[in-house]
Amino acid sequence: MTTVQQFTTLITTTFGSIDLSLIALLIAGGLASGLLAGLFGIGGGGVLVPVLHDVFRFMGVAPDHLMHLAVGTSLAIMIPTTYRSYLTHKAKGGVDMAILTRMALPIVIGVFVGILIARVASGTALMWVWIAFCVSMAAKLLFGRDDWRLGDTIPQSRAVELYGVFVGMVSTLLSIGGGAFMTMFLTLYNRPIKTAIGTSSGCGPLIAIPGMLGFMWAGWPTSQTGQLPIGSVGYVNLIAALLIMPLSVMMAPVGARLAQGLSKRTLEIGLGCFMIFMAIRFGFALAH
Repeated sequence: MTTVQQFTTLITTTFGSIDLSLIALLIAGGLASGLLAGLFGIGGGGVLVPVLHDVFRFMGVAPDHLMHLAVGTSLAIMIPTTYRSYLTHKAKGGVDMAILTRMALPIVIGVFVGILIARVASGTALMWVWIAFCVSMAAKLLFGRDDWRLGDTIPQSRAVELYGVFVGMVSTLLSIGGGAFMTMFLTLYNRPIKTAIGTSSGCGPLIAIPGMLGFMWAGWPTSQTGQLPIGSVGYVNLIAALLIMPLSVMMAPVGARLAQGLSKRTLEIGLGCFMIFMAIRFGFALAH
């Protein structure tokens, strides 16, 4: 049997019992995640996590492992998507390399902290982290004023690096690529919204690569007991990731080009509405 045939058999075995509506949901999620990664620099996990959560739930994954598997798989999908988004923004001059270089190590340290937390946190706890983040971010984007500033330039204080640790930690738990936190931070220090989004896109690979490896490690004992779908390495389902990756990567540069052509307020309203939708989505899941 060829490699292609083996992969096709795995997909059929894993997703064969899923109806067409859920397959369409996977496809739509992949396309939307790439578009949002490029448009807002957020990694696309905001779309993929709820989509994967529903798909894995339908496949019979235990509630205790649903969020972990959805977040871990989303992090894997984010690797090529965020990297292509970053390259597109950089080519258009939209990345502040100085601040990205400064924040890189603190963000990676934060990722490892987030992995340790995720290993012991419940799925319900991860959902509440999602809801709190989405509500606060939406409030800032929709109701914040242009004159809200922490300063005109980013300070040299070590508090900035500590914020990078926070970004890496929480973004790993949320699987969002860190873009939302970094975009907010940079705009509060008077960076243009398009530069903020472009720079934020560079945080995605810094979070997604170690994050994926960490979720593989955290879920390894569970995947060895047969509690997770076929193709799962720890809390990362490689079959779902490989199915969605090409769609997500294809749409990332489209979103990045759109971001460079839209007004600041349009981008803020769009991202704010998206955050509200995500908060409602997970609030509904918790209620049921």
